[in-house]
Amino acid sequence: MKYFGTDGFRGEANINLTADHAFRIGRFLGWYYANPLSGRNAPGHKPRVVIGKDTRRSSYMLEYALVAGLTASGAEAFMLHVTTTPSVSYVTRQDDFDCGIMISASHNPYTDNGIKLINGSGEKMDDRTLLLIEDYLDGRYNALGLGSDIPLATGADIGAVVDYAAGRNRYIGYLISLSTKSFKNKRIGLDCANGSAWMIAKSVFDALGAKTSVINASPDGTNINENAGSTHISGLQRFVRENALDCGFAFDGDADRCLAVDENGEVVDGDRILYIFADYLSGAGALEKNTVVTTVMSNMGLYKALKARGFSYETTAVGDRFVYECMARNGYALGGEQSGHIILSKYATTGDGVLTAIKLLEAAVSAKVPLSRLSADVILYPQALRNIRVQDRDASLAHPAVVACRQQIEQELGEEGRILIRKSGTEPVLRIMVEAADRGTCERCVERVCEALRENHLC
Repeated sequence: MKYFGTDGFRGEANINLTADHAFRIGRFLGWYYANPLSGRNAPGHKPRVVIGKDTRRSSYMLEYALVAGLTASGAEAFMLHVTTTPSVSYVTRQDDFDCGIMISASHNPYTDNGIKLINGSGEKMDDRTLLLIEDYLDGRYNALGLGSDIPLATGADIGAVVDYAAGRNRYIGYLISLSTKSFKNKRIGLDCANGSAWMIAKSVFDALGAKTSVINASPDGTNINENAGSTHISGLQRFVRENALDCGFAFDGDADRCLAVDENGEVVDGDRILYIFADYLSGAGALEKNTVVTTVMSNMGLYKALKARGFSYETTAVGDRFVYECMARNGYALGGEQSGHIILSKYATTGDGVLTAIKLLEAAVSAKVPLSRLSADVILYPQALRNIRVQDRDASLAHPAVVACRQQIEQELGEEGRILIRKSGTEPVLRIMVEAADRGTCERCVERVCEALRENHLC
């Protein structure tokens, strides 16, 4: 696709993603959901679209542009204001909206932003609809059965704007209702990344009885993810150690992912979380088909630990969208990514960082052991990961020198390691990952690939 990657339309605000893009996406959606082309509604239906945003300065600009486009096409725009991606998903499906929109670039710096689209079932938007939006953005009106631009609504047909903060509050209540345990006297730390979770996470854990301490919960529009959150977890590690907390949880900018820190200040990443949940759900008879869905980025150590416990697993391409599609297709209950996107299909259709934190603490309270004990059986292989900016992702990945380098490393590592080179879904970047028995081998192998890219003027 030209504009939409694995996690929405993302780019530098007012460079790759502009207010005009947002306005036109709003125009399309307002028209589309009143049109039989959507397959959802009869003619004359007045579409209802719910919108949330993270704390980036540009989120307000994009929000107002989307609202202007939606209402200009005759749709009703319901505004959740600053909230999380999973809350938009929850409200969309719970309150029967035609679709949901989240304005966020997730873990990216504040200069970037994105538009994530969610269908009426609370799932990420299908490719067919995204391709139609791209046709519209590029002026290919004939693909929509139109001779010219989408008609503007007039008179009483112009859409209204509705403050819908109540929807966000209801989502908070839903999260609180999900814990089967009290967290009374549990001392926890939360790193809200100066992002969406700052208005939600503490209130949830306070209501569940925890003694909650928070860092990075003072967003100013430019500090989201800045040395904070799940992509910069060292700050939470220090915080947990210095304050002798039971554990800590770090979210990303839109709070659809969570990484944990145990009582010793050690990171519990997405792979370890998947193992803990597999064990917890299995004990409750709720691990459907005894299977966990992972991505190609999951560590070999996770697979060995799952096998040792008799659990099966399936592997997808990177992206929580692909994880969820595999889960939905096969009726699985648990899936996720090493990065902390964890999906518990009984409760949500997307990764939900705060939900993950609740259920992880619940598992520890139920087992009456510290968090470190729950994943002690997972011995992770050393891993080196490097992102390298390239001129052309496809050409670089297929270049004979790069292919030969990868094949040689694969042969050398054998069954005691692996190499993965993949394209980023949101940036002009190749992501190079190597697992091996020792970190030095990982780093040397990654450097060999980077050198092949440099020598052939691909980066």
